[in-house]
Amino acid sequence: MKHIEGHNRDQTTLFPAALDDSITREDPVRSIDAFFDSLDLEHMRFMHAILQETGRPPYHPGDLLNLSLYGYLNRIRSSRQLERETQRNVEVMWLVKRLTPDCTTIADFRRNNREPIQPICRQFTLF
Repeated sequence: MKHIEGHNRDQTTLFPAALDDSITREDPVRSIDAFFDSLDLEHMRFMHAILQETGRPPYHPGDLLNLSLYGYLNRIRSSRQLERETQRNVEVMWLVKRLTPDCTTIADFRRNNREPIQPICRQFTLF
């Protein structure tokens, strides 16, 4: 009798055809995404909600806010750990649309937007 064998790591696969196929309809990341789609980030005074004419375009504050709340709900407090999650966690990849901000960007976002983030976290808890 043989052991159960895994797949060859060099074999290419179509895993999955779409990232959305990996996230179930009941997954909590869908509620995070739905909640933040309803927010007006410009009105809440988030930095970079209004784009400048020059320079490199920043990450959308909604994407970084989604990532921060995901970390809050899953007890991931470190910006470095959140950066790693964007590269290996399928839920996070789906939530932030496969963006991979570095730890400094995540930390700066949290530091620069501390005032508007706190009431949003309270709102989401009530949601």
